[in-house]
Amino acid sequence: MAAADRAPVTLMLADPERKLAGVRLSQDLRIPTDLLDFHRNGQGWELVIDRPPVTRMEYLLELRRPDGSTDVVTDPGNPVRVAGAFGLKSVLEFPGYSRPAWLAAAQVRSDRRAIDVPVRALGAAISARIWVPAGTPDDEPLPLLVAHDGPEYDCMASLTRYLAAGVAGRGLPRLRAALLGPGARDRWYSANPSYARALRREVIPALADLVATSTRIGMGASLGALAMLHAHCRYPDAFDALFLQSGSYFTAPFDGHEQRFRYYKRIVAFVAGVHAGALPDRAVPVALTCGELEANIDNNRLMARTLDAHGYPAALHEVPDAHNYTAWRDAFDPYLTRLIRTLCRPARTTPRDPSGQP
Repeated sequence: MAAADRAPVTLMLADPERKLAGVRLSQDLRIPTDLLDFHRNGQGWELVIDRPPVTRMEYLLELRRPDGSTDVVTDPGNPVRVAGAFGLKSVLEFPGYSRPAWLAAAQVRSDRRAIDVPVRALGAAISARIWVPAGTPDDEPLPLLVAHDGPEYDCMASLTRYLAAGVAGRGLPRLRAALLGPGARDRWYSANPSYARALRREVIPALADLVATSTRIGMGASLGALAMLHAHCRYPDAFDALFLQSGSYFTAPFDGHEQRFRYYKRIVAFVAGVHAGALPDRAVPVALTCGELEANIDNNRLMARTLDAHGYPAALHEVPDAHNYTAWRDAFDPYLTRLIRTLCRPARTTPRDPSGQP
């Protein structure tokens, strides 16, 4: 990082009427807690911190009033905001950050359809929105990308826009995507055997009844990534490759801070089994991405080593960001692109002799 890019970050909040008793930075970049409090500076509040080693920073401000009450808000002095799983956040984009080129690229026209798959064991239906390049016959076999948190991936990470641009520019083969709704996300995605069974025995067959599929790629972020790996471990024929972002592969040494999560013990038990060798012999390609400064980086590094040690073509790609949909979006290309292209590369054929003989 160039010296100019390491310039300190200054945040300011106007408070000319002195209505606030304090201001604190809320962020997910592991900045030490004793460096997060703003200080009074004339007519407002100011915080100067060293720039974190990332290309963008999402944040909120915690405002404290004299009566002890607090509010967590976006930065009124920064108009740049981004949607996330827990609402809007303010964002700073540092020198060196650039939005993916595919966001401004031409796209193929597309069609969509929706289905609901009732699952008695879950007491609910798993919903899916199917995306496909316009005019594609249902009986044409194409790769199928199956995404956990699919509608959220689409809304906050522009997943189908990425696919449409990739197909238009021929960086991706023609393919379909099944965007799975999260439903009771914490319960379903937390290494839940009932959910994995429903995914393999009910959702995938329902999709196959609608559209012809040549190969399947499972995709997810955070708990959604964990659930895809869990489904592969229980049903090795479910997917032919996995794209896993910031997976919540909780282990006791790294993730004790997650103990209050209701399904923590179930996740820890499953992950411990994976590290102990409970991986299927069918070693599918796995691409993992994770923010360098996010809380899940240590367990992702460990998971990547475990997959590699068991013969999986697996690679972890660390990105200069944190645990958010923009970071996941920005990693689609090149990492998801490479995975899809590698999996869907046309089979090599035997060259033919000029006479026409094989």
